[in-house]
Amino acid sequence: MEELLERSFQFIEQSGWFAPLFFVLLHVFRQVFFIPVLLICLIGGYLFGTFYGSIYSIVGLTAVSVVFYGLVHIFPSLRTKLTTLKKQFLKDRHQLTVAQMMIMRLMPFIHFHLISLYLIESTKNVKEYTKYSLLVSIPPAIVYTAFGDMIHELPLAGTIIFAVFLAILFLFFRKKRTNIKWNEFFQTSKQ
Repeated sequence: MEELLERSFQFIEQSGWFAPLFFVLLHVFRQVFFIPVLLICLIGGYLFGTFYGSIYSIVGLTAVSVVFYGLVHIFPSLRTKLTTLKKQFLKDRHQLTVAQMMIMRLMPFIHFHLISLYLIESTKNVKEYTKYSLLVSIPPAIVYTAFGDMIHELPLAGTIIFAVFLAILFLFFRKKRTNIKWNEFFQTSKQ
């Protein structure tokens, strides 16, 4: 996968005027290759800068949402599986606002299409869905793209130090607990 991503990165970089189109298409096809949204937006900031990278990412994320809308209507089993996931996560008790969905899209551990499914269920038609998908795509596109642009502006030593710092933070905030089932903890001896 790294090789594919590297080749895609080089292809976009060398494609001149077609680069934005290829970048938007990379957004659309990233889900097939299981590439996170965060990584594609970072690449957008690195290649195009914060302003243009954000615009291209917003267009790409909205295009992904529209493709997802079509796929959910073509393959109802996909919708069923994601609805089950949504019920586990949201417990059918929450009415989310657009602002809350914007914040949830900023969180890299929340599945991108979970929010898209919620939008499908809370909108009336594809036009309204596309409008809200565009709005909800703005925060992650701007934040992650700006971050990618910042990495681009750092010298090599700064980038390496920053990557080491992120790795240390990642290790520091990992889950540090162990769950023991009640029955395992209080084992009763059979005599």
